[in-house]
Amino acid sequence: MPQDSGPAIEDEPNSQRTSALAPFQHGIFRAVWSASLVSNLGGLIQGVGAAWMMTQIATSPYQVALVQASTTLPIMLFALVAGAIADSFNRRKVMLIAQSFMLVVSMLLMVFTHLDLLTPWLLLAFTFLIDCGTALNSPSWQASVGDMVPRNKVPAAVALNSMGFNLTRSVGPALGGIIVATFGAAAAFAANAFSYVGLIIVMARWKPDLPASNLPRESLGAAMGAGLRYVAMSPNIGKVLVRGFIFGFSAGAVLALLPLVTRDLIKGGALTYGVMLGAFGIGAVMGALTSARLRQILPSETMVRSAFLGFALCSTVAAVSPHAWQVALGLLVGGACWVTALSHFNITVQMSTPRWVVGRVLSIYQMATFGGIALGSWIWGVTADNHGASFALLAAAVTMLAGAAIGFVLPLPQHIAPNLDPLDRWREPMLALDLRPRSGPIEITIEYVIKEEDVPEFLKVMTERARVRRRDGARNWVLARDLEHPEIWMESYHTPTWLDYIRHNTRATHADAVITERIRALHSGIERPRVRRMIERPTNPIGYYGTPKPHEEH
Repeated sequence: MPQDSGPAIEDEPNSQRTSALAPFQHGIFRAVWSASLVSNLGGLIQGVGAAWMMTQIATSPYQVALVQASTTLPIMLFALVAGAIADSFNRRKVMLIAQSFMLVVSMLLMVFTHLDLLTPWLLLAFTFLIDCGTALNSPSWQASVGDMVPRNKVPAAVALNSMGFNLTRSVGPALGGIIVATFGAAAAFAANAFSYVGLIIVMARWKPDLPASNLPRESLGAAMGAGLRYVAMSPNIGKVLVRGFIFGFSAGAVLALLPLVTRDLIKGGALTYGVMLGAFGIGAVMGALTSARLRQILPSETMVRSAFLGFALCSTVAAVSPHAWQVALGLLVGGACWVTALSHFNITVQMSTPRWVVGRVLSIYQMATFGGIALGSWIWGVTADNHGASFALLAAAVTMLAGAAIGFVLPLPQHIAPNLDPLDRWREPMLALDLRPRSGPIEITIEYVIKEEDVPEFLKVMTERARVRRRDGARNWVLARDLEHPEIWMESYHTPTWLDYIRHNTRATHADAVITERIRALHSGIERPRVRRMIERPTNPIGYYGTPKPHEEH
């Protein structure tokens, strides 16, 4: 995906394209991937138990559809906070806390079900809490992929994670249906509770070798603001968010209403429901196995547009077919399209975001996509309640067609990623004033000498510079021209404190450096552009921000 600026590098170097299993060369990735298979299997079994349990105790289709909403709403509500936590705290410890929380809630759900104390709203509350743990865990887990494997293997690792989840999806729902049909929903909830144990053990034993930061941790509010600002100043990521929301909103109807399709349209039971989800999972595995190849031969937009169209077909078949085998075939297509679209969105975001903010950007992407699923589950559930499941699925299919058409207006970028490794060239300057980290506000000015014939190109490059500056934390960015000496141009911006100025400069990547080199090539002064760093101060000495040296006046 083309970055905002800078040299673009292929996100899957040729040396890695023929090795989709390359991430398995790393022991920690193998261990986490294997433990995640078991955990995902338990989660899917629990999902079948919850969905089918709701069909037995609910009083309306609306409540059945809310099971899907309750599993996705926490991600929409809490993902940004979780993303800020992922970028600010030890990700391994965050995942341990999240997994342990989900284990406790799952055991409580099992006990309440066994004692026959479960009501529809209590079931929704438990599934909501479990997925609050998922919301906390997910940004740290996805951002940790880059801590387990080198950056050039991240696309393959993301694809393998998707394939692993969908391998369990191909058998987990059917197994869940067997467990529910044979032993009841409480047994399904028990299986999920015990599935967390292996992953907790692996996380507890993992000791990642991560670079230490010399800067103090940002507050959660500041960290969330930085993540939102980065996304707002990255247009290509914005396109992914819009398309992800529309895909989740429309495609989520199939999974939300599938229990009703199974019970009312094809007259099946819990086992049939599990088989239907299994067909969806098999299709998803097929999509995961072919997505890497598709990324090499198809444009990015073509892949996503095809996924929208394929899922529209899946929804239409589920709406009109009275036969289980026909619905299962449609779900095969839907599963492949589901994983093709979502894994592509995820890879695009990961490869377009530097490590310092990747957890927050991934969380914002999840908010968009899962927010769409949660909103869609609610709306399609209300539609099914008033007009029937078939009508709701057909309406969702029409929405999917509209989502494909939006690609003509908001096309996704190509499979190109920038070099977002830290530049690590900037060094804190020697200052004549002794500043504290919180001293400020700080004003920075940079003076350039630009020939008249270079002004159009200079303005073009400075447009990119302004966006990158703001994206990385600068405020009040201004470009001014000297009226008496028109060849002199002055760039200026502010940061709230000296520490914010340091953060701003340490966030620079190799891709950003190309903008600086282009500007310096246009600079015609004898010396390099002159940088001035100043601290604002009021005329009242009481408001003095810096700490003067002993010989200075107060």
